[in-house]
Amino acid sequence: MAIPTVNTTNGLIETIRFSHGTLECHDLAASRRFYEEFLGLECVRHGKPPAILVRKGGSWVLVAVQVGDRVHPQHVLNHWGVDVPSKEEVDRAYQLALQYQDTYGLKKIMPPTTQHGAYSFYLEDRDSNWWEIQYVEEGSHNKMFERGDVVPAS
Repeated sequence: MAIPTVNTTNGLIETIRFSHGTLECHDLAASRRFYEEFLGLECVRHGKPPAILVRKGGSWVLVAVQVGDRVHPQHVLNHWGVDVPSKEEVDRAYQLALQYQDTYGLKKIMPPTTQHGAYSFYLEDRDSNWWEIQYVEEGSHNKMFERGDVVPAS
């Protein structure tokens, strides 16, 4: 079957927005504590199986699902990004991650660096999910889409 030519602004199906993504956790209560207390995210329990909706600053949500020992470890390239208001806040968050590593069961904490237009660091949570705590200039993601591809597609 030949792949049809697609108008990239509409696609074959009429999607209107990203609505959610999922992540796994061992223990929902412990993970929720990290999301709320450390990352400052909103959480709400919404049904069974044990799961919560997690959000910050919009209608797009993560669904954290408790799967116990069936958690699949993730690679750092598969991470969730959380924006902070300044480079100084990235540094402060990094120091807090080191300080509270045992409290929240953080497995790995990488030092801050500048890459792909952001100043950030990565941390691996108790459930092997990776988080990027980053500072980017306001609107920089939109500017990338406005500019378009800078590297030719292969």
